[in-house]
Amino acid sequence: MSLLHEISPPSSAPATAWRGPQPARIDAAIDHALAEQRLVGAVVLVAHGGRIVHRRAAGLSDREAGQPMREDALFRLASVSKPIVSTAVMVLAGQGRLTLDDPVTRWLPDFRPRLPDSLGGGEATITLRQLLTHTSGLGYRFFEASEDGPYARAGVSDGMDNSGLTLAENLQRIAQVPLQFAPGTGWLYSLATDVLGGVVEAVCGAPLAGAVRTLVTGPLQMHDTDFFASRDDGRLATPYVNGQGTAPRRMEGLTVTPAFEDTVGIRFDPARVFDATAFPSGGAGMVGSAGDFMRLLESLRGGGAPLLPAGLVDDMGRNHTGAWGPDDAPGYGFGLGFSVLHDPQAAQSPESEGTWRWGGAYGHSWFVDRARALSVVAFTNTLYEGMSGRFVADLRDAVYA
Repeated sequence: MSLLHEISPPSSAPATAWRGPQPARIDAAIDHALAEQRLVGAVVLVAHGGRIVHRRAAGLSDREAGQPMREDALFRLASVSKPIVSTAVMVLAGQGRLTLDDPVTRWLPDFRPRLPDSLGGGEATITLRQLLTHTSGLGYRFFEASEDGPYARAGVSDGMDNSGLTLAENLQRIAQVPLQFAPGTGWLYSLATDVLGGVVEAVCGAPLAGAVRTLVTGPLQMHDTDFFASRDDGRLATPYVNGQGTAPRRMEGLTVTPAFEDTVGIRFDPARVFDATAFPSGGAGMVGSAGDFMRLLESLRGGGAPLLPAGLVDDMGRNHTGAWGPDDAPGYGFGLGFSVLHDPQAAQSPESEGTWRWGGAYGHSWFVDRARALSVVAFTNTLYEGMSGRFVADLRDAVYA
C-alpha cells in the first residue's frame, strides 16, 4: 500500500518529441477535476528548464466562505514533510556530522524495537539508510486492520492527530512495538521519518523545527514552511475529504478516514497545525506553500546547491531498494526520501526512468523528472483525490501530452 495506489496508466504512449508542458492541457485537467467536484481547490506549479512555465491557483480555499484559492496558500503537508526532513538528514551527512550507515542507537540509544517473534524477538540494528528507504521494518498505525493493532495498543501517533505526546514519548511508544520484518529484508512505508526527526534533534542538539530551519528551509528561503501556522494567517486552506458519490465534505475536529482498503484509517486533526506544542512529526507534521516546496525540488533537481553536493543528491535519487517498493505501484523503488521510477514500462508511465515522486495524505502530489528538467508540484485541499486519485494521473498525462 502506498501513496501511489490509485495512479492509473497514461491515456496514450509517451510522445517521442516532447516539446515541454502545454499550459492549456494542464488547465483542462485542473478544470475537469473542479467541475466534477473531485477537488475543491488547488495550486499547481510546473517548472521546466529551471523556470516556472505554468502556475495556477484554482477553485476555492474555503468553499463555505467562498474564499478563492491563492497561489501563496498554506497547506497541511502530511507526507510532503518527508523529503524536507530527509534532506535535513542528507545535509548533516554532507557536513560529516553523521553517516547513513550509523545505527539509530548511536543517536537515539533507547530506540531499540525488537525483531518479530517469528524471528526470535531479538534486538535489531536499524541504520539511518534503512529509515530513509523505508526498509527498517517499522510500520504505520493507519495500516493496521483494527484498533486492536500493536501500534494502536501502544498509543502511537502517526503525526496527524493531536495526541498530546512529545516526540520522545512517541518514539518510545514506536520502539515498544516489534518490527514487521528484519531491517533490510523488505519494504514498508512507515514512521521511519519521524524517527529520523529524532535523530536530527539529537545530532543538532536543538528542537526539530529549528534544526530544519537551519539546515533546509532557511537557506532556501522557504519562509512559509514550518511545523505550525498562526490562526491569524488567512492563507491556510481548509481541508476537505472526498465522499462516495458526494461533494467533498469539510474536515472539522478529529476525522478518521481510510486511505486504503481493510485498514482503520488515518486519524486527522486539522487543528493540530495551530498547536505550537504538538510534537514535530518529521513524517507528517509540517505546513507550507507550493512555491516553497518547489524551491526544494528545484534545488535538488539542479544538483543540490546551496544545501548539498551533487553526489549526495544523486544518491538520494537512486533506487536503493531494487524490486522492493510500493506493492501496488509496479516499476517504483525507493530512494532516500521518495519513490524512484526504475521501470516506466512496468509502471505504464510517460515519466522518464529515474523520476522522483511522492505526495501527502492531505491531498498533494509532486514529481521531478531530471531527464527532462521538469518539476511539478500540485497541492490541493482535497484528500485523497489530490494524493492518489484520478487527478494525479490526469495532471501527469497533461504535463507530458
